[in-house]
Amino acid sequence: MSDISPVLIVFFILVAYLISSIKILAEYERGVIFRLGKLLSQPKGPGVILVFAPIDRIVRVSLRTVVLDVPAQDVITRDNVSVKVNAVLYFRVMDPRRAIVEVENYMYATSQLAQTTLRSVLGEVELDDLLSQRERLNQHLQQILDQRTDPWGIKVSAVEVKHVDLPPDMQRAMARQAEAEREKRAKIIHAAGELEASAKLSQAAGVIATEPMAITLRYLQTLTEIAAEKNSTIIFPLPIEIIHLLKQAAGTDRNM
Repeated sequence: MSDISPVLIVFFILVAYLISSIKILAEYERGVIFRLGKLLSQPKGPGVILVFAPIDRIVRVSLRTVVLDVPAQDVITRDNVSVKVNAVLYFRVMDPRRAIVEVENYMYATSQLAQTTLRSVLGEVELDDLLSQRERLNQHLQQILDQRTDPWGIKVSAVEVKHVDLPPDMQRAMARQAEAEREKRAKIIHAAGELEASAKLSQAAGVIATEPMAITLRYLQTLTEIAAEKNSTIIFPLPIEIIHLLKQAAGTDRNM
């Protein structure tokens, strides 16, 4: 068997080297290239690129939006209430070069920054604001994180506070407060109804005072409503006027 030509061996080595230098980046990926330790001016990709190792070193960076779950943080609000708050962070890499060069691990750094910012910002508000003004707090958190991560080439698009875990005694206190608030509203509504009813009764009394027969008609109407039930005992009270007439008649008979 004849020996393999050295030229052919070198050719196969070069072909294998070129094949190994071919990298394929997806549409959402960019390749940050370090050539002899120096950062190239522009990231490469997407598509087919050449990375000549060991001269070049590539770091793949995804440009997709990352959904980062911020673990539950112990927060003491401005009114000294201890709560646990967790959130979710949406961000994406806008400048792959700065995301690799300016910070060691942009995912870990963004996570830690989100946790510390969540504790500091929510610690400056009261519990009622934390529960009722969540949208405003989300925007405030997003602005702070976006400003602090901008030197890293990262854009924070949204921050959402997911859950506020209250202590059991605080939950009971808030339940009692809500119950008391509902009772207060019920009493106010009841008092307003009594006031309106008394005003209507006052108007009815004025009408009856001008028309003495109106009370008799109302009396007969009440008897008609009671008789419709057919299961009630009806007691007919005597009008006071009849009693006075009987007394006057009895007094007249004695005088005679």
